[in-house]
Amino acid sequence: MRASKIAMLIAGLALWGGPAFAQPSQPRYSADGLYNLANSYARDGKPGLAVLSYERAALLAPDDPDINANLAYVRASAHVSIKPQNRFARLAQAMNPASAAWLGVLGIALVGLGLVALRVAPRLLWIPGGTAVLGVALIALTVSNAMLLWPRMREAVVLVDQTPVRVSPALMADTAFVLREADSVTMTAEHEDFILIRAGGGLSGWVARANLGAVVPPAGGER
Repeated sequence: MRASKIAMLIAGLALWGGPAFAQPSQPRYSADGLYNLANSYARDGKPGLAVLSYERAALLAPDDPDINANLAYVRASAHVSIKPQNRFARLAQAMNPASAAWLGVLGIALVGLGLVALRVAPRLLWIPGGTAVLGVALIALTVSNAMLLWPRMREAVVLVDQTPVRVSPALMADTAFVLREADSVTMTAEHEDFILIRAGGGLSGWVARANLGAVVPPAGGER
């Protein structure tokens, strides 16, 4: 009786958790729509907006060869370097966040079912053991995907060529260096209309918010 209650609880968590974690926060975005938008920007000679849209499309469809090929082409045309990924990163990011969330929920359910099976059929250790191992593997893959996706929450693309990076968050502040259009940077802080960024080589400074596009749009919409 107790085992059946545990199984029902696990099933309920799986049914509730999947939609809760996998549902995109902004359903108006789609990989196809962003890909077409990026192609339009690329044809119009706007590499910054093109790269931004390709990056967003790649988050939703990371294994799409057309998105990745066009993204690489536009970056190369804009003379922007691409940071290589190792095999583990490519494997963990080979699925979109929604799929990863569902796999994590499935992994939790499998681990729970393995524990239930161990109580119901303790003599058949290979059944609960195999189920639990598979569940742990799925959870580990989901956690890896989340850990690799987390830094992208702070990534941004430069939208204006020769964007000045200032030493302080003020329009009259001295320029420390400039960024190319379509460059990728990491946002570390913000102050009013300025964002503190970290660029390649460890360089950092303040950039006007209007000159950047966040790869993952804020929940309240872009400002």
